[in-house]
Amino acid sequence: MKDPRQRKNIEIGSFVEIVQKSHQRSGELTKGVVAKLLTKSPNHPYGIKVQLETGLVGRVKNVIE
Repeated sequence: MKDPRQRKNIEIGSFVEIVQKSHQRSGELTKGVVAKLLTKSPNHPYGIKVQLETGLVGRVKNVIE
């Protein structure tokens, strides 16, 4: 399983599960395809922030192979 905290493991077009800011308490995951990488640093302790093709923004929790 790829580590979602490492930017190098996430590419535009990757199928991922994200947690949106409003769902951080519940941990509710949203599946989608990455349209934009929003985190500039090579890694982030809570997951790389991305924008999905649907326009939703959140931190990647799982990269689906």
